[in-house]
Amino acid sequence: MTPPEDRPTAPPTVPPADPRTDLPRDLPADLVTDPLTDKAVGCVTGAAVGDALGGATEGWTPEQIQERYGGYVTGIVPPWFEDWRNARPIAPYHKGDGHVTDDTLMTHALIRVYEKAGRHLDAYAAADLLVPEMMGEKRWIPELEADALPLQRVFLAEKWLVLRLHYGHVDPREAGVGNIVNCGAAMYVAPVGVVNAADPDGAYAEAIDLAGAHQSSYGREAAGVMAAAVAEAMRPGATADSVVATCLRLARDGTRAAIEAVCDRARDLGHWEGSFPALRAAVAPYDTVADTYRDQGLGARRPSRLHSIEELPLALAFLVIAKGGYRDTVLGGVNYGRDADSIASMGGAIAGALGGAAAVPRDWLGPIATASRLDLTSPGVAIAEVARRVHTADLTRRRTHESAFAALTGERA
Repeated sequence: MTPPEDRPTAPPTVPPADPRTDLPRDLPADLVTDPLTDKAVGCVTGAAVGDALGGATEGWTPEQIQERYGGYVTGIVPPWFEDWRNARPIAPYHKGDGHVTDDTLMTHALIRVYEKAGRHLDAYAAADLLVPEMMGEKRWIPELEADALPLQRVFLAEKWLVLRLHYGHVDPREAGVGNIVNCGAAMYVAPVGVVNAADPDGAYAEAIDLAGAHQSSYGREAAGVMAAAVAEAMRPGATADSVVATCLRLARDGTRAAIEAVCDRARDLGHWEGSFPALRAAVAPYDTVADTYRDQGLGARRPSRLHSIEELPLALAFLVIAKGGYRDTVLGGVNYGRDADSIASMGGAIAGALGGAAAVPRDWLGPIATASRLDLTSPGVAIAEVARRVHTADLTRRRTHESAFAALTGERA
């Protein structure tokens, strides 16, 4: 991954830990009050934990990961390079040691946007609210071990939002055109699925609109399908199979073909151990990123109806192999390597929504929250409250429409 141009100019100072973010291993009983909140907390914490575990193995092959860590990764591990500040090609990021990455930073930013807006989001919300979140206030960045603007941490594909919307004054609905096509929008779109809980069609439509400010082509499509997957996982009684079926119903073009091919292959596999060659072979025809992950072909990350991002189909595949179980869904993504943080984060969000807060292992969540110096639980509670408010407004609007339509047809409302 290309490092950001904007780096701290002085050695970062580490402020004292805030005891409010030093979370206990068990969630406070008063936080999770109902199934909606339970599933929302599971989704948001599940995404963060997967992100943190996968950050350490991002960019490497399964064989390299096992050699570096003496076997499969089964929890929090140190950075790939001890001298992470100067290591290439990933300096100056402190990945590993339980540090969340930009996936979680952007997810939390989107939740704050929802809290401010209190409504469904569109591309204009990205311009009016998300961009100021990225460039308006310094926050603790675990990978930099410093207070910095989120803009100084995110990848170039996310900096595109600021470039096009803040500096370029591009129509937000078209701003994603011209950006590299990758998982950038899909990696933080899970809150859209929570707000549209049990309504995957609504989640898909909202995410497609919102992501238009950031991505085009199969990157935008993946954001819509990822949001729909979370919305289905939020539904009581949902399963890994129902999530995949929902994705296949809504997905278009290469995204649909890739999900179908990879998940069909996954159903023949009993565990993520030993699954990687088969899954990589299944997704390779749709992926534009080379088998040697940091090599780019001529068609890499360019718009296409034939291709798909790799991360979402793989996350769904590990979900299928794990039969919806959180721990194995995440560990599959972590040990697969390549874009491991995003694969594990997407899989963790879906599996966390399926299983609720208790599905996310406390022996991972507590240390990751402490190491990252972030409250990983409260954002899930917050987005559940937004979902309630939005649903109330949706009901009012639907009832108003039903009454007006009944008057048009002469039927009783």
